[in-house]
Amino acid sequence: MRPRSFDEFLGQADLLKSGGLLRSALERGELPSVIFWGPPGSGKTTLARLIAEASGGNFVAFSAVTSGVKEVREVIERARVLRKARSVPTILFVDEIHRFNKAQQDAFLPHVENGTIVLMGATTENPSFEVNTALLSRMKVIVLPALSANALVEILERAVADKERGLGRENLLVADGDLRLIARLSGGDARIALNILEGAAMIGLGAARGARRAGAKPATGAGAQSAAAGVPPRPVPIGEAEIREAAQRKTLPYDRVGEEHYNIISALHKCLRGSDPDAGLYWLARMLEAGEDPLYIARRLVRFASEDVGLADPEALRLAVAVKEAVHFLGMPECNTALAELTVYLALAPKSNSVYQAYLRASRDALEHPPYPVPLHIRNAPTKLMKDLGYGEGYEYAHEFEDAIVGQGYLPDELRDARYWEGVPRGKEAELVERLKRINAEKAKRRGAGQEKPGG
Repeated sequence: MRPRSFDEFLGQADLLKSGGLLRSALERGELPSVIFWGPPGSGKTTLARLIAEASGGNFVAFSAVTSGVKEVREVIERARVLRKARSVPTILFVDEIHRFNKAQQDAFLPHVENGTIVLMGATTENPSFEVNTALLSRMKVIVLPALSANALVEILERAVADKERGLGRENLLVADGDLRLIARLSGGDARIALNILEGAAMIGLGAARGARRAGAKPATGAGAQSAAAGVPPRPVPIGEAEIREAAQRKTLPYDRVGEEHYNIISALHKCLRGSDPDAGLYWLARMLEAGEDPLYIARRLVRFASEDVGLADPEALRLAVAVKEAVHFLGMPECNTALAELTVYLALAPKSNSVYQAYLRASRDALEHPPYPVPLHIRNAPTKLMKDLGYGEGYEYAHEFEDAIVGQGYLPDELRDARYWEGVPRGKEAELVERLKRINAEKAKRRGAGQEKPGG
């Protein structure tokens, strides 16, 4: 069912619109080297083939998985001959171009520059990370989104009806709602959608043939005449049961070391920060069901509890650490509910990043200023020499003063006025904000009046 023309190419209409890059290039006969970046089954290879056919160029395709520099050189040499002898451009299509290493990618550079080849690459990975800068700067990146449900349904309808290349001869009966179920299960991937349809058709046809064999009787009279006349068999219904059996377990697009890994964990963080438990559960499920290490998720949620909830709800960090232990103890799939519980709790907890911001301010001073010495009065003095040098002299032991508050300072003199933690009045942190105000006011009063120990 691979499209044979641009008219059959569905779901990426914006890429071929009048005035667009590809349409304009085809009309001028000046194809640029491009990288098609998109998820599996979005039409990258098909689009490259259609462009090559429309341009009249010599199309050569190979996969970065099975080919190397030797094959590239052979293609380049043939392209040079064709260009010189017949002025025919060679369009070199490299599937999974991100799998070529830097040296292999560099082999294309001079030939792309001098026009010996038009390079078309396809990748499911972000080219910014996977294609070297020199080559990327000489190519256009065209993004293909996952196919919409409507585009997938139209593709499936064609496959059901097409008697030449599809399943039209099987007389299948598939309701629109069931086609949409296939579209949902395929995750925007036309290849998966067609595979599910074909599998469901095999199941339905097998059941129909079995039923006919079980109840078959020799055809006589009108029945025999109908069979001889080639009357089409009864429609074979394909419904949810056949579709789900064919789909089995949906494989989610996910790469534990690629961009999607970072995109989804970023989505989880941001929706929890935005107090959306439903979105949090969805992105959590996307990771777990795709095979992400649950301990990785637990570690990120521990970090979230300290960075984004912080002192607004100190219980969040304790719960996060407890869930991390539960994940380690239970493993998958039993630990999924522990992670879900933590996800909901963190989404609904009051938020404060005051501790995170305070640490950033403190670390900035630590890095940008000289390493100021520790004030003498709070230095450790385990030896007589240190005591003679004034280590620990004048230190005020807080427990000997009223409310355990002293007016003494503890920062280096150069940073005596620095303030790092600025609490927010949310959740439990509101109490700490008020407490710090009272402590600071009492310290200022005692510094101004001169502080004495109780009874002193």
